[in-house]
Amino acid sequence: MCESVRRFRVFLVGDEPQEKEMASALVEFSNGLADAVERAGKSVVAVLEGGRAGVSGTVWRDGIVVTAEHTIRSEVEVTLVLPSGETVKAKVVGGDPSTDVAVLTVGAKAATVAFADAAQVKTGHVVLAIGRRGEEGVSASFGMVSATGGAWRTWQGGKIDRYLRLDLNPYPGFSGGPLIDASGAVLGINTSGPRRSVTTIPNATVDRVVDAVLKRGRVTRGFLGVGVQPVAFPEASKAALGLERNRGLLVITISEGGPAEKAGLMIGDIIVAVDGNAVAHASDLQMALDPEKVGNAISVKVLRGGKLQDVKLTVGERAGRE
Repeated sequence: MCESVRRFRVFLVGDEPQEKEMASALVEFSNGLADAVERAGKSVVAVLEGGRAGVSGTVWRDGIVVTAEHTIRSEVEVTLVLPSGETVKAKVVGGDPSTDVAVLTVGAKAATVAFADAAQVKTGHVVLAIGRRGEEGVSASFGMVSATGGAWRTWQGGKIDRYLRLDLNPYPGFSGGPLIDASGAVLGINTSGPRRSVTTIPNATVDRVVDAVLKRGRVTRGFLGVGVQPVAFPEASKAALGLERNRGLLVITISEGGPAEKAGLMIGDIIVAVDGNAVAHASDLQMALDPEKVGNAISVKVLRGGKLQDVKLTVGERAGRE
């Protein structure tokens, strides 16, 4: 019997050795996922502050728990249920609304996570979302990465180091819990996205927020003190001025005493570049105001009265949770 005919016969009527081999492989795969959930679950706590039945938290470092910032109402402390079932209090150190990461400290011991590099994740990789609600124990949702991408910005301007789109079901209470790979290593923490989707905040972003909050109690955000709107100007002006684009940001308001006013920016100015990078949308301006820019001088190129001018200003820090 030729090989192609034999394979077709196996497809039609089955082949017991191959069926047993496939069944064994499926059992091994299933057991591997269960083991991964069990390992990761030792680092997942329930945060009773968030939501009616609580949300999840991830033991990120020794004595440090991270969770979804939008679920934390208290500014003082929250109650955690540890993997052991013990109920303890955790201090709310601070958080970053723009990346939706909150940082808690707890004296009780729990296993910390093992990390994987989210930058190495590919479309099609198997992943699991892990959660814990109250005393219900660990829950898991199985799926895969349906798309990946580079760094992106939230609508509040927070920088997320890696885009991961997931094809899995986000059960209630999963916010703040980890996304793990098939080995049980953590890729980031999950939070709720639009239309019941899952947004994963990758490890690099969480680490940056944790470091900033532990050092200063907050994540600094850049502030210029201007209100802007996109505008277009004639192509002839673009060519005459040697600009990359015929678009910019029209300054429509200036905050009293803010960095822009102190530097001499005026209502009616059109911002066309920041530190040599063209800006045409408010998000372009946000990208120029990363936390590390706070307190540093930047160069703002504006179109004023038909002429280009360079304005030097020092980036301020946005107050509160604005």
